[in-house]
Amino acid sequence: MGASAVVRTAIRVEGIVQGVGFRPFVYTLATGLGLSGFVGNDADGVFVEVEGPADAVKKFLLGLERDAPPLARIDRVAATAMVPSGSTGSEAFTIAASGPAGRPGTLVSADTATCADCLRELADPAGRRFKYPFINCTNCGPRFTIVRDVPYDRPLTTMADFAMCEPCAAEYHDPADRRFHAQPTCCPACGPRLRLLDAAGNTLPEPGDPLARTAGLLREGQVIAIKGLGGYHLAADAACEQAVAALRTRKHREDKPFAVMAADLAAARRLGEVDSAAADLLTSNGRPIVLLTRRPAADIAASAAPGNRSLGVMLPYTPLHHLLLQTVGRPIVLTSGNVSDEPILFRDGDALARLGGIADAFLIHDRAIHIRTDDSVARVFAGRPMLIRRSRGYVPEPLSVSGGFPRQVLACGAELKNTFCLARDHHAFVSHHIGDLENAETLRSFTEGIEHFGRLFDITPQVVAHDLHPEYLSTKYALELADEGLSLQGVQHHHAHIASCLADNGAEGPVIGVAFDGTGYGPDGTIWGGEFLVAGLAGFERAGHLAPVPMPGGAAAIRQPWRMAAAYLDAAGGADPADALDVMRRNQAHWPAIVAMARKGINSPLTSSAGRLFDAAAAILGVRDAINYEGQAAVELEQLADPGETGAYPAGIEAGPPFRARGSDLVLGVIGDLAAGTPPEVIAARFHHGVAALVEAGCLLTRERH
Repeated sequence: MGASAVVRTAIRVEGIVQGVGFRPFVYTLATGLGLSGFVGNDADGVFVEVEGPADAVKKFLLGLERDAPPLARIDRVAATAMVPSGSTGSEAFTIAASGPAGRPGTLVSADTATCADCLRELADPAGRRFKYPFINCTNCGPRFTIVRDVPYDRPLTTMADFAMCEPCAAEYHDPADRRFHAQPTCCPACGPRLRLLDAAGNTLPEPGDPLARTAGLLREGQVIAIKGLGGYHLAADAACEQAVAALRTRKHREDKPFAVMAADLAAARRLGEVDSAAADLLTSNGRPIVLLTRRPAADIAASAAPGNRSLGVMLPYTPLHHLLLQTVGRPIVLTSGNVSDEPILFRDGDALARLGGIADAFLIHDRAIHIRTDDSVARVFAGRPMLIRRSRGYVPEPLSVSGGFPRQVLACGAELKNTFCLARDHHAFVSHHIGDLENAETLRSFTEGIEHFGRLFDITPQVVAHDLHPEYLSTKYALELADEGLSLQGVQHHHAHIASCLADNGAEGPVIGVAFDGTGYGPDGTIWGGEFLVAGLAGFERAGHLAPVPMPGGAAAIRQPWRMAAAYLDAAGGADPADALDVMRRNQAHWPAIVAMARKGINSPLTSSAGRLFDAAAAILGVRDAINYEGQAAVELEQLADPGETGAYPAGIEAGPPFRARGSDLVLGVIGDLAAGTPPEVIAARFHHGVAALVEAGCLLTRERH
């Protein structure tokens, strides 16, 4: 067929993310090549028909993938030849109305940080969106948090309540405009507006810009609840010890660090050490909280991150944040708007009711949040970004799984730091951070999230995967679904960790996997947590583990690490030379009873948990006898360690199989050095290096046996 022959091609784009300007991009590409036809959006994705010279259609297909918008994600482009209709010329190319709802095969974009074009417009006094805190365009702004259903069009978002004014409508319908078919398009005349309320929910009568007045209150040392993209935050001047301490007291968050928002990269560099990888993370579209090594001279209140060498820093990701930080003129603490252990609040009425005793004032707006989404957290490890909490800015974009899912799956997750996952075809839709499933509010967030994901991505599970622990609320939820006829599949907690690493890396295994995670129910009825597994995606063999010790008092031993010190000291051979240990003196009233409880196995389940080993070492070193948040003793033990120390405590391995690594040997190293007067910082470092050496030895032994 000659290059000048007229052809018509039907195209289906699979895996495309909605709301990233793909249809306007297709329009511009087609008209630039002089093609006729149309592009549309339905619940199955993006459909295109183009007609014109064969060489132009070929260039169109090439550009469709090569030049797609930066936020677009394309899994596959399928093209089918059709009979030409005879219509030619770019004037005949149109954007069709969205098709009827059907199977929601398209993907929904994550919420995206304000783009450079919008920031320039935000700062332009001559523009009609000058200092407008809800400015957005096709390339940025709210997405997932405002989507009620698919296809992604304004009537199915929380922007449906705001009728576009004539100038906004003109931009929306102009193919040459940056806001062409941008669903959240708005301006001061037709879009959301800010209001400043007092703690009782009454609009403050003073005149002036609510945002500027909020900045003034922050500078005066007040605590402000701010409605953001995925929920409410609590804010305070990060340099004001009185304000940050008040926030900590009112929120009942004794020690866990707060995140800090800085105005820009230069401001972030004054707070922590920012290398190129950290800079890329801080300025990425996802805008996560990034853990940085704190600068000693950083002007940050002591209560922001007490006893922590790291600081969680993020940059503004909404125009409201940009304007607020510019006006305040210094970093602010910005932490989730909730009462400790509850999910982030996102409905106005709930926030006013629950945060009224914490915040001095509320900066709110009238754009509804449909689904709550906490901030994501990341760090740099070995020069590469590593997500610790994947949430706002990343969810709900799916993970691709090469093997695929022959049946649709719901994975319910565990109890702490819960996320769920819905999967179909080759996509795994991992949820935003839900939190700890320990109360009714978090469980409601969990169940509502599952329903929302199922609706967005048309997933009706046939298989439900759950943790083996029978008392987790996520497990109980799965068991209730079994009554509806769904197939259940229990998954061992630590095998799930290794399988997720395999999926992350596109591998099937088998591999040697080391899972050091505090609590997981083992098939043998004990509590696992320091595991060496030979594992693939579908199965595993327990190659080795930390030698089990009792947990005196069960869960109480997690909240009071000194109990694990007692158990490990007893396992290591008793009190000599531990008689002089301060941990025994500090807890002498209860020490004999706890040791007796452990020896007799009374309410003292066995555990191989690495977390409990770290707890024991932390208590013996005087770091922490009781904790206020999960993992606190281990966090503070790591903070104590001298980064210049290279020594390591040796730990023996009992052959097995499965082999047993003697964590008690590391405890003996700790008490031996304590008795010798070695500084705690050196001991903490030697303990960590001893754990690393034990991991290496366990992996080598596993390799030899397998």
